[in-house]
Amino acid sequence: MLVDDRFRLHKLTALYDLAGAAVDMTLPDVLPNVIPDEPAGPAVVQALTLAQTGCAFRIGLEDAAAPIDAKLPVFETLTSGSSGRPRRILRTQQSWVASFLVNAKLFKLGPKVRLAVLGRLVHSLPLYGALEGACLGCSVYLLGGARPDRQRTLMASQAIEVVYATPSQLRMLVDAGGPVLSSLRVVLVGGSKLDVTLRKALALLAPTAEVREFYGAAEASFITMADTDASVDSVGKAYPGVHIIIRNQEGEALKDGAVGEVWVNSPYLFKGYTSEDHGGAQRAGNWLSVGECGWMQKGELYLVGRAGRMVTVADQNVFPEEIETFLGAQEGVMRVAVLPKRDALRGVIMVAVVQGDQSCEAALLKAGRDRFGPLKAPRAIIWREEWPMLASGKSDLVRLQAEVGL
Repeated sequence: MLVDDRFRLHKLTALYDLAGAAVDMTLPDVLPNVIPDEPAGPAVVQALTLAQTGCAFRIGLEDAAAPIDAKLPVFETLTSGSSGRPRRILRTQQSWVASFLVNAKLFKLGPKVRLAVLGRLVHSLPLYGALEGACLGCSVYLLGGARPDRQRTLMASQAIEVVYATPSQLRMLVDAGGPVLSSLRVVLVGGSKLDVTLRKALALLAPTAEVREFYGAAEASFITMADTDASVDSVGKAYPGVHIIIRNQEGEALKDGAVGEVWVNSPYLFKGYTSEDHGGAQRAGNWLSVGECGWMQKGELYLVGRAGRMVTVADQNVFPEEIETFLGAQEGVMRVAVLPKRDALRGVIMVAVVQGDQSCEAALLKAGRDRFGPLKAPRAIIWREEWPMLASGKSDLVRLQAEVGL
């Protein structure tokens, strides 16, 4: 059993590259604290070797300063920065080790379990999955950088059992075509909620897999996890060890059903930002907020969106993410972003930018009005064939807004 304050490479771990070949575990004579993310196999081995000797590390962003506290069991991970350059986040190794132990029990992770990650290690989700698998003795397939059709073929041929992925990565896996992933038993989804269409497609892609969505942040790691009994609009119940409070602007705790800012207390929180571009996380004692708003109901968390994206339409607060989630589940919609547009009468109106079937426009506008009312619902749709994406797999809202002229 793994019980430690740092990452340790399990003696039964095997790493495989995006071609399915075993990774050479031989180490170079010199191990820098900043490690290139490609090739991924040697990067994982070097990171874990540094961790076992009590040294800090970071995978990626080689032109930035090395992690501070280089002789302590800490590490840096990267997340999207507001300036376009990745933001560096410092956390203890133990803050991830603690959740390794939880997931080992929840998903039966351990020696020889075949686990795949689909993204590059500069992103926190695939880095987490790779390190978790390596520390628990899994056979870890590092598939970031491979074409989706090759990822799918390799996952089938190697009988992958567990995969860490974002909805965007899963959508590409589905669209690529290829063999059914009959050995896949757990799909761990982070980054955003699955829409109805993608969820149905996953049921065909991996008919025996349990799909577990989790909500979290780079600063907080796991916050909630949804199982098959979770309400369709919620992000699930608190992940083991996590406590959640909804607070108003005065810091007072709110009752069930009241919308406010989500605050979290858990053993999985980060230490702080080490880059010049600090994120929006705030602390109050042992509690952390990343600026997300929502409400609790019967133990489940419901999100409406980031406080930073909230706009006011005719004195009503509007959270674009709430509308995006709803419209994204409608027939004919592949991707959607809801953006504000200046309006002389109301100050701001909402516009939906959509990739999908344009014949559904009237139905989409009506569905939005029926759900959110005439003030909050998008008053127009702009259709796009091309969709700008960030390296993290999320929509590039800044570029999208500029390109559509809003």
